[in-house]
Amino acid sequence: MAESKVKSPAKPRKPETHLGMVRRARKIDRALADVYPYAHPELDFENPFELLVATVLSAQTTDLRVNQTTPALFAKYPTPEDMAAAVPEELEEVIRPTGFFRAKARSLIGLSIALRDRFGGEVPGRLEDLVTLPGVGRKTANVVLGNAFGVPGITVDTHFGRLARRFGWTADEDPVKVEAAVAEIFPKSDWTMLSHRVVFHGRRICHARRPACGACPIADLCPSYGVGETDPEKAAKLLKYEKGGQPGQRLKPPADYPGEPARPAGTATVEVSE
Repeated sequence: MAESKVKSPAKPRKPETHLGMVRRARKIDRALADVYPYAHPELDFENPFELLVATVLSAQTTDLRVNQTTPALFAKYPTPEDMAAAVPEELEEVIRPTGFFRAKARSLIGLSIALRDRFGGEVPGRLEDLVTLPGVGRKTANVVLGNAFGVPGITVDTHFGRLARRFGWTADEDPVKVEAAVAEIFPKSDWTMLSHRVVFHGRRICHARRPACGACPIADLCPSYGVGETDPEKAAKLLKYEKGGQPGQRLKPPADYPGEPARPAGTATVEVSE
């Protein structure tokens, strides 16, 4: 796939009106759609239950590590009924690579019991029901709704929150407030794909510690240009995943993903922390 042309950063702007910010925000979304037409959830899953479990496991670890762990997990516990009956110590051992495995095991068993006893063994398709499950907050609920049920949702993870602030969409740190602020800027129908595009950009180019500003295709729209490396050659070396010529996070990525699939656990690979 041809690389997107990196644009020059805009000249210093005059104070921006709210309307001006909204227009710029929507330009950013359209530009990111051109850069990442293949944006997708980066957790491997086959059904709503698998996505729910994988999202709970993804806390404080990479999607790659989760994807390397879930094949054995779902082979052993394919349904909520199976996971509800799990021996805690055995479940903990399977999910140990994802970190915080004792707390995560409690959440997985708890949410599985709730699905079995309160929802007939099915993952509910409403946010107000999902957030009653152990270990499930708004972020996890929106991931499941948007990607398993087609219900629009804004997923405010660490990447989305960081970029929303860098883009000048909000100054809030609280994820719920970030979600509310962004929801007012974009049409509801755009929320799920907007989340994917922004997270993709945060993982690949606009990193937390060393943003690759000099390789950023939306530099001319970003008020935070210059917080990272602006030299194009140096910035290009900071690119990650398919943008940096490295495998992605999914072992089974969508057919239109332009990079290489991630490798199973136990094979030589480079795990990217962001």
